[in-house]
Amino acid sequence: MRSTCSGLAVVLCFLMAAPRVSAQTPHVVSQGALDAAVQQRVSAVDTDRDTVHRLLERDDVKGIAGRAGIDIGRARTAVDTLDATELATLAAQARHAEQALAGGQSSITISTTMIIIGLLVLILLVLILR
Repeated sequence: MRSTCSGLAVVLCFLMAAPRVSAQTPHVVSQGALDAAVQQRVSAVDTDRDTVHRLLERDDVKGIAGRAGIDIGRARTAVDTLDATELATLAAQARHAEQALAGGQSSITISTTMIIIGLLVLILLVLILR
């Protein structure tokens, strides 16, 4: 009886120590697909960052920032510290402002000016609150 219990204990220990077959199944998504998804996300963040930087480089935006007392250099630095969610929001606003300024418009409407000032203030607030 004692040898039967010992044998059973050894078999149970072996079964518990052996890796499960289900743990050895291949991943649902390949490494290449994961790499592509990560690269796409990085590319989207870089595109958003470039969009905001491009807007901040415009002469009319620099003029508005100067009149509002906002340091454009500090705003550019703040853009580099934003996380992806904040950056996506600002990039959407920057795209809207660029569309409003597109086509060689010589005057800026109040709504576009407010978007630009709001964008600059939001960038600085994010920088200050970090």
